[in-house]
Amino acid sequence: MNVLLIGSGGREHAMAWKIAQSSLLDELYVTPGNPGTVRHGRNVDLDLKDEKALRKFLLDKRIRIVVVGPEAPLVDGLHDRIAADPKLKEVTVIGPTSSGARLEGSKDFAKEFMFRHNIPTAAHRTFVKGQLQEAVDHLERMTAPYVIKADGLAAGKGVVITPDKKEAAKTLRDMLQNGKYGEAGERVVMEQHLQGVEVSAFLITDGDSFKMLPAAKDYKRISRGDTGPNTGGMGAVSPVPFAEKDFMQKVHDRVAAPTIRGLKKEGIPYRGFVFMGLMNVSGEPYVIEYNVRLGDPETQAILPRMRSDLLDLFEGIATGTLSERHVDVDDRTAVTIVLASDGYPGKYEKGHPIASLDLVRDAYVFQAGTVRSGEQLLTNGGRVMSVTGMGKDLESAIASAYRAAAIVAYEGKYMRDDIGHDLVKKPTVRAGAVSR
Repeated sequence: MNVLLIGSGGREHAMAWKIAQSSLLDELYVTPGNPGTVRHGRNVDLDLKDEKALRKFLLDKRIRIVVVGPEAPLVDGLHDRIAADPKLKEVTVIGPTSSGARLEGSKDFAKEFMFRHNIPTAAHRTFVKGQLQEAVDHLERMTAPYVIKADGLAAGKGVVITPDKKEAAKTLRDMLQNGKYGEAGERVVMEQHLQGVEVSAFLITDGDSFKMLPAAKDYKRISRGDTGPNTGGMGAVSPVPFAEKDFMQKVHDRVAAPTIRGLKKEGIPYRGFVFMGLMNVSGEPYVIEYNVRLGDPETQAILPRMRSDLLDLFEGIATGTLSERHVDVDDRTAVTIVLASDGYPGKYEKGHPIASLDLVRDAYVFQAGTVRSGEQLLTNGGRVMSVTGMGKDLESAIASAYRAAAIVAYEGKYMRDDIGHDLVKKPTVRAGAVSR
């Protein structure tokens, strides 16, 4: 079958790499793609909002499955537009319609959905533009640290967690009064702070049945020890030591299953991925957020662990037979290191030549912010690429990833040097003996 994959980041490079391994694949097209995806398919330039051009491409190339990597086209209704076109009735879109995409596109909708279906999450209140004083008054009744979220999509920057009440009040003014995030910040969710450790859980669904995918932990802060500004993600680890079998069973029973039941009960068609951003609070899962696609950089850690044919799972969605498909997972650990540009997530330079990429062995490299100029690969983004190492345990996977990451060279290269270190079991010394 022929497949169109939408996106240009490290997540999409990893998905292209995985889809290209399938015996079911005839042709893979990626729009817009990046220099890395060219190795696995054909990059094409498509305006997704030009319905005539999109229809012509899907028909001319006999596309059977459209896989949507990022969230914005889904929130914007890409699935709806394809599904409404009678000439495209044979095309299956992996990703929800705009009604389902509200799980990510509106934090207020997601919170209310969770409360309607008894899915564990933090208590919250929502305030809209014109209710700044009510929001500030509510702040006085909250206990630090304060969690404030722009309701809509804000490029991963619309969440502020601060112990400083003055900073929290300023954040409310910035969003509700000063339009810092535009339309995305005209509605603000204030919620209870949960104390625990975060984990990213994933499932794939055809709207009736679902399959759990490997879980991962990502690292959002720019600096070691999870300090500094939030980024799109600086690394990931899969599996997660504190997301053991009993915890993941709770995730399945208390979060994943009621999410799919709830969508079906509310008449929201949903075919694709659900990302469940969770907090492990003393062994109990609470949902921090939903995403309606795979995460980045978590995808670069979980797909190398999946032995199953990803396109076979998509075929299961297309035919409503996902329940008959299997997800087989490698027991080894994957560690992903993001190589960024110095200055990210603030200002950074582009156009630096990238060297030694072809010397990387025994690791996977997934490109993101890169561009090719003639024969030379150049940096072209804040997050340039990610490197994933595999190992029989966490320590060996960390070593593998950092060995490979050290080989890649470009001016202004930056990476965290502590990805996964917080999860390594520390030795304890008792009566002269060392044990783990």
